[in-house]
Amino acid sequence: MAGEILDSRGRGDAGWSWPTIHPEGRVYGVIVAVLSGVAALMAWETLAWPLAFLALGVLAFFRDPERVVPQEDNVVVSPADGLVSLISVVSPPAELVGDDSAGNPGLGDAPVTRVSIFMSVFDVHINRSPVAGQISRIVYIPGKFLNADLDKASEENERQHILVTHSDGMKIAFTQIAGLVARRIVPFVKQGDIVGIGQRVGLIRFGSRVDVYLPAGTGSQVVVGQKVIAGETVLGRLGEDRLIEGAAQ
Repeated sequence: MAGEILDSRGRGDAGWSWPTIHPEGRVYGVIVAVLSGVAALMAWETLAWPLAFLALGVLAFFRDPERVVPQEDNVVVSPADGLVSLISVVSPPAELVGDDSAGNPGLGDAPVTRVSIFMSVFDVHINRSPVAGQISRIVYIPGKFLNADLDKASEENERQHILVTHSDGMKIAFTQIAGLVARRIVPFVKQGDIVGIGQRVGLIRFGSRVDVYLPAGTGSQVVVGQKVIAGETVLGRLGEDRLIEGAAQ
């Protein structure tokens, strides 16, 4: 299915298949499976079975399903699977404001809408680019490992900012944030790379959070408490800012 074009008039083929396991997780799954096998050979069943289930859990954590990505030029899609835990108007990250050391422009300092997506250990943890464009800045910041649900995690936790310059020059930023359990942010891209909307750009091991900074004049089209899907759920439409309401039922 990868690369296949589907549309709202019936074009494309649908079919269920087992999701692939990202290479980052295959090694861990195999190691735990081998330990389970050794425990079984030693007749340590009380250890073998938990290790076997742990191996399945590790493989499930690193699953990497295909996604049907909107191809509209003005949409910002979710970079992560998870729960929208916070939506607020904030100042953009200081590390992304203004020119960098090479003189490349960054974000302005005007307040923007930040959408925070919390990923539990049960979510897919492959992160995707919210828009098509060029990776114009990547900034890694060491920090704490506070609960990623906390608002202050955006400023205090270990994190990695990624700035993408859209084809029309508009800049969209998102931040991968480590949490209590997540201890490593793994990038798949580097500064200067050209990415497509919904393209895989990295992962965070074992649950955490991703913040998306929508450009000024672009409001959130998701609500707090909504479940979003990386590469598929539209978080906003560039230049549109209207009230969106939902009702928990």
